[in-house]
Amino acid sequence: MTEMQGSQAFADAAPMAIATCIGMVFDIAGSSGMVVLDAAALDETGRHADPVVGSAGSVGSQIKMRVGSTWLIANVRSLKLLDGHADRIAAQVDFLGEGDEEKLTGKLYKFRRGVTRYPTPGCFVYPVSSADMQQIYAADDRAHIQIGTVYPTRDVRAALYVDALLGRHFALLGSTGTGKSTSAALILHRICEMAPQGHVVMIDPHGEYASAFRDNGAIYDVSNLQMPYWLMNFEEHCEVFVTSSGSEKQIDADILAKCLLMARAKGRLGQEITKLTVDAPVPYLLSDLTNLIGLEMGKMDRAGDTAPYLRLKTKIDEIKADPRYGFMFSGMLVADTMATFLQRVFRLPGDGKPISIVDVSGVPSDITSVVVAVLSRMVFDFAIWSRGEPKRPILLVCEEAHRYIPNGDKIDSSVGRILSRIAKEGRKYGVSLGLITQRPSDLAEGVLSQCGTIIAMRLNNDRDQAFVRAAMPEGARGFLDAIPALRNRECIICGEGVAVPVRVSFDSLEDSRRPASDDPVFSKLWRETGGEDEIIARTLKRWRAQGR
Repeated sequence: MTEMQGSQAFADAAPMAIATCIGMVFDIAGSSGMVVLDAAALDETGRHADPVVGSAGSVGSQIKMRVGSTWLIANVRSLKLLDGHADRIAAQVDFLGEGDEEKLTGKLYKFRRGVTRYPTPGCFVYPVSSADMQQIYAADDRAHIQIGTVYPTRDVRAALYVDALLGRHFALLGSTGTGKSTSAALILHRICEMAPQGHVVMIDPHGEYASAFRDNGAIYDVSNLQMPYWLMNFEEHCEVFVTSSGSEKQIDADILAKCLLMARAKGRLGQEITKLTVDAPVPYLLSDLTNLIGLEMGKMDRAGDTAPYLRLKTKIDEIKADPRYGFMFSGMLVADTMATFLQRVFRLPGDGKPISIVDVSGVPSDITSVVVAVLSRMVFDFAIWSRGEPKRPILLVCEEAHRYIPNGDKIDSSVGRILSRIAKEGRKYGVSLGLITQRPSDLAEGVLSQCGTIIAMRLNNDRDQAFVRAAMPEGARGFLDAIPALRNRECIICGEGVAVPVRVSFDSLEDSRRPASDDPVFSKLWRETGGEDEIIARTLKRWRAQGR
């Protein structure tokens, strides 16, 4: 390595190519290799009018090399000064793909992923131009949406292939304040524009997205969700009604299972089903359930044996009486409205509003996870039981996903189990999962790896960066190193949804289509004064009425 060729070797290569030669291949190993770059040539190209040529040789940029009649494209992963050579820079590169060379002009066309023929050491290296980038990132004839521009170009459009994006699930990751919510809204708006008769369900834990989809979506919250309690399966009933722990929990669950099955069997629909199970979504009356628990309690000989029955009865009565739970446990929700509920929430048909925003910010915190579990399971169960029918694929988007599928040795909640199952099996049944989170390291370990497309915005935490790095393919490592340095509304996308890994600057979104997630401007708001008495009075009124 000490006997490097002089700069004359790079200069001699220049007449052979469209652009100035900036280096040569030094070492090749499988999907990666090492290139030696000429510092003087990089300084010259750095002043080029084309920003793509100007950035050649920097970390995350692309370079090309001629191999026979093809151009091989590689991404620069890392740089270091070559020992003993102040004018030579060693660059570790990952190969992205190749394109044919037009004989007369030397231009690249028909770019495709993968490498059929590797370069040999001594092969000259050239900067990629904006025209090359147009070819590399040009969307083919597959269905796609355009979401922004390819960095560092100003006009090369970045596309996501919708079928691959949704068919293999996707994850949108980014620290707070990086523009994650706006970017999620942008992607969903583009999907809705492409498929106005689609079926998208979004779980919104903060009430941010209602303002973004007011015109092209259906908005549901505690005031109009009307989700019947009897849609819960037995596991979800236990999470709501069983308050004990340890050995007592199993005793309470056994009692609840027996009484719940009898309550379901009392209804007209339950009587028509010969093999009724405790999980079947069959309407029943909460008063029937509490009466049956009371009857079973009356059969006990000793007063001490009645404790589990009293615990269950008290909890059910407490929830029935609490107006905060009215959206789910109201006495008005006993009719068989399951078909209507599925039509509304799954947008069947969509009527030009293909997305349902389910705002769970007003749901009491102790049953939020159960509400999300029921919605998620309804999506999955509908897909399973509708096999043989004309297909109606559904996209389930889960904001703050780390809340529901936390990392740990064992997922012990119904929502965690159903979302994990959708991640593993959903694509077989036409259920797509979109996960949005600011803490990927807090997600269950196997879930992120099930996402075929990862859209990574800036991540400030080292653990999060390491977690994402482990989930991304080897060829994207050079892009990954740029994650801590991304600007707001910039991202790295890799996986099934893009032709090759790409750094993207998201398009701007009109104010009327943005989520209500802007940070407060303290320097401005703290100068405003007046009307505090009225603010407090109105706030207390809503607070005490719990939003009603």
